[in-house]
Amino acid sequence: MNVPDELKYTEAHEWVSPGPTVSIGVTDHAQEELTDVVFVELPEVGRALKSGEAVAVVESVKAASDVYAPVAGKVVEVNSKVEDDPSLVNTDAYGEGWLFKLELDDPGAVEALMDAQAYREHISSA
Repeated sequence: MNVPDELKYTEAHEWVSPGPTVSIGVTDHAQEELTDVVFVELPEVGRALKSGEAVAVVESVKAASDVYAPVAGKVVEVNSKVEDDPSLVNTDAYGEGWLFKLELDDPGAVEALMDAQAYREHISSA
């Protein structure tokens, strides 16, 4: 299972890149559980998000899954490539398969998320 050390993670299987503006996507574990992703619905640019708010949908041949905002902030960019080619979530979850970028309300909020080791333990105990 691919769990990059430089990212932070949520119990709902979202990943967050470091930085004042963060990229957010679903983890390799999540895309593997979903199987073939066929549709992605992304938030609108400019939308203000609260931590824990359902913000996007990833749909596979198996199920539809909400994606939650791991931290509060404003959507500053969405990845239109995944709307055109949802399989990018499966083939490159941490690269081309990112979903949206967020300008954080509180840059320190990311530190409260799980690190890679904690996330590995979370998915191995599930």
